[in-house]
Amino acid sequence: MDFVFKRTYRGPLKGVILDWAGTTMDYGCYAPAVVFIKIYEEFGVGITMEQAREPMGAHKRDHILQISQIDAVRKKWTEVHGSPPTEDDVDRMFEKFVPAQLAVLADYADLIPGCVEACEAFRKRGLKIGSTSGYMTEMMDLLAGEATARGYTPDATVCAAQVPAGRPAPWMCLRNAEHLGIYPMEAIVKVGDTVPDINEGLNAGMWTVGLAMTGNEFGLNEAEIAALEPEVRERRRQRAYTRLAQAGAHYVVDGIADVPPILDEINARLARGDRP
Repeated sequence: MDFVFKRTYRGPLKGVILDWAGTTMDYGCYAPAVVFIKIYEEFGVGITMEQAREPMGAHKRDHILQISQIDAVRKKWTEVHGSPPTEDDVDRMFEKFVPAQLAVLADYADLIPGCVEACEAFRKRGLKIGSTSGYMTEMMDLLAGEATARGYTPDATVCAAQVPAGRPAPWMCLRNAEHLGIYPMEAIVKVGDTVPDINEGLNAGMWTVGLAMTGNEFGLNEAEIAALEPEVRERRRQRAYTRLAQAGAHYVVDGIADVPPILDEINARLARGDRP
């Protein structure tokens, strides 16, 4: 056969799938990080904020497990407990994590500036809004109520506990597409502030946009960022941009307020026959 048919989508975008903490709410992604530190302290092992943040974006049990596998944490745990951390240890920490996280979630539920306006811009473009999260179902139920009270309600939400595996697996994004009734996946954009967010979107065959300033990669809230010396702020900003770009993000911007113009550029690329 001399020629093979190649099917190329040239239509417009149909949806965006947004992360939660660090993307739409909880500027700096503090709620999970502070609880991971607290739980490890309860087990006699102090961890740093950087170590607590390292696996951010994963299912919360997986997150606890990945922290335990960091060399320095594993060494401390062994010194305290006489042996390396086990799966049973992770389960015991996760059991304590769930109520501790639920107790503080509402304290970190303020929307990131520009979130409501960006979502209005998405809807004006005819896009549906989905969302994914490493939070558990009961945590997302709480956060969804807090978000709605503040003016943000996505059309669909899928958390890691509702699919076979969380990030970087694509299942949450694929389930969102099912709930939203939209396809193909190249007509959808994944937006998030962590490397697992980017991997999740890429594995689902989607366009991806990384958020460098408002989430886990920068790791500070708005007031803390404003207090930094300009050269320090720019150095940290560039590090966040580089990390997300090297993970494969098609675009990296400061925060969700900067996303709408990117969607217009992606639409132009789709019309030319580009694919993510």
